[in-house]
This record gives sequence, structure tokens and C-alpha cells, in this order.
Amino acid sequence: MLKAVTRCLWSNPVAGRRKMSHHISPNLSGRVAIVTASTDGIGLAAAEALGQRGAHVVVSSRRQANVDKAVSLLRSKNIKVIGTTCNVGKAEDRDKLINLTIEQCGGVDILVSNAAVNPFFGNILESTEEVWDKILGVNVKASFLLTKQVVPHMEKRGGGSVVIVSSVAGYQPMQGLGPYSVSKTALLGLTKALAPDLAHSNIRINCVAPGIIKTRFSAATWAARRYRWCDCLPVLRRSLIHHRRDYHCNRRHELQTVRGVAQRQ
Repeated sequence: MLKAVTRCLWSNPVAGRRKMSHHISPNLSGRVAIVTASTDGIGLAAAEALGQRGAHVVVSSRRQANVDKAVSLLRSKNIKVIGTTCNVGKAEDRDKLINLTIEQCGGVDILVSNAAVNPFFGNILESTEEVWDKILGVNVKASFLLTKQVVPHMEKRGGGSVVIVSSVAGYQPMQGLGPYSVSKTALLGLTKALAPDLAHSNIRINCVAPGIIKTRFSAATWAARRYRWCDCLPVLRRSLIHHRRDYHCNRRHELQTVRGVAQRQ
């Protein structure tokens, strides 16, 4: 355990100065959580899980009917929740989501960036500039901009937590979903890039990478049966093993470099 903690501190010295109260707690009473694209599928499940642990949840979707349905469902389970329409690709909608949360809930402690689009399926060479603009704008840029917007509000409350929803496609691109897979790979890098700077404000950021889950968003993938997940598992397993091996090799090199500098001094 001590060695594991030491490795963590070497990789991010700021982590060792974080407040103990910032560790995940099963009781989220008094916390406010924004979950984007949260009226169905993974987003709704995340909102429900946070609400069941006491958080005041803010759900959103592009359609008012979906928002009303989700709010009604969550309230029927005694969850404190409000909702609003929000297309995260639009600046005015992001502003509306944050402002509503501050006005009605008093602040922000948790952001789950779950919204994503995929308007393209096929050979990646046939994808257009418009497709790339749409996918990167919603899946990547909006995640960053939302995170940037909530940071000042989290700082006022002593810290917070950001969860970005990527995909296993971020590690192993899925056939026919090239641009979408690239956007999910970008989210892995975005999380790593943000982590050191957010740590100074006592804000933790993590990225989760779900596999294929039977939701409305992935309905086309399941219905068409063009993509056999089992065929991808051996490739994915090798990819993850190489990723972990490269990480540990890089860590050893960094530690050796640091020790060499220390010895010369």
C-alpha cells in the first residue's frame, strides 16, 4: 500500500496535498451534481445513482419532453432533481444549464460530462468535415468548455469532482465508428491534461470508458449487428496491456531521471 501511495505522489505531487474529505463518500447529501444527456441510458443511470446517495441532481437533454419524463421518474424515487433542455454544443445552452444550477441549487460540486453524438457510420475516409466538426464539437470541445465553466463554482465550495464519459472505443477504434472513436480517444487525453491543473483547486477528474451497452444511443449498432464485439476483445486486451506496459516503462524512466538530477545536485 505504501509503495502504491508513493507512486501516486510521484506521478502527481499535488495529489498528496488534497483534503481527506475529498475522497469518494457514499453520502452525497448537500452536494449538487450536473449530468449532461441524462434523460436516458448511461446518463439517467448516473443521475439516479447520484440522487440515491443524496445529491441534488440537475438533468438535461435536448428535448423538453425527455427532461420532464426523467424528472418525474427520479422524483418518484424520492430524488431531489431539477431539469432543463440543453444542447451542449451551443454556448447559450451551456450557460443556461450552469446558471439554472447556481440559481436553484446554490453551486456545483459534481459534473458528469456524458453528452455525445455520432452522426456517421461507415468508412472513415468517407466522413466529411461537417461530421468531424459535429463530433469533436459536442464530444470533446463541449466537455472541456463545461468543465472550464464549473471550475470557479467548484472552487468556491472547496473543490469538486468531474467525470468525463469516454468509451472503450477510445482504446480500440470500432469498425465503422472512426470519427466517434477518435473523439473518445481525445477525451482520455483531455482528462490527463486537465488533471494536474484541476488538482491545485482540489478538483478531481476521472474518465470512464464503458463498453457497448444496450441503450437507445447504441441501438443502431445492436440492430444492424455489423459490429461483433467479441472479435474485438483480443485486440482490445493487447492494446490495454501495451498501454499499461508503456505507462510503467515511462514512469521508471521519469523516476530514474529525477534521481539522476538529485544525485548531481
